[in-house]
Amino acid sequence: MEHRKNILVIIGSASAGSGSEKLAHYFAVQTADVFTVSLYTELKTLPHFDPELSVKNPPEAVIILRNKIEQAAGVLICTPEYVFSIPSGLKNAIEWCVATTVFSEKPAGLITASASGIKGHEALRLIMQTVGASFTEATTLLIRGVKGKIDAQGQITDASTAQAFMQFTDAFKALTGV
Repeated sequence: MEHRKNILVIIGSASAGSGSEKLAHYFAVQTADVFTVSLYTELKTLPHFDPELSVKNPPEAVIILRNKIEQAAGVLICTPEYVFSIPSGLKNAIEWCVATTVFSEKPAGLITASASGIKGHEALRLIMQTVGASFTEATTLLIRGVKGKIDAQGQITDASTAQAFMQFTDAFKALTGV
């Protein structure tokens, strides 16, 4: 039996059934032959970042998140844009990881799926570069107008978006050594 790599997908949206979550499920189906995908949807459970606790006494929920990132062969972040940036819950989660090396040279895929998403995508790329994640232009994907490009079942209905997603997925596989 072939060994599949573990990939952690962090959903940046606070809404259940969001476009980001649908895209994460789509990714899991498209890569089931090579990846075991785990979705992290617990951003709401993380306490507000506290630098005094981050190093010496992190909360249990933070330790669990850090361990999931550390144990994954790669991390995919799938998020909307909120107020021209990334959602606060996602930023909070990443801030809890800054004092560690869990993202250092970790293969990463970055998907921003929103109405516009341009500024949020720029912010996500900058933040993940700052924490040392390993990604390329090809392992980032901006999907503008996402609500008109996926259906209620999470299938990509726009041909150019489906093609871009496939290219993104192939690049992410290559980055993780598949």
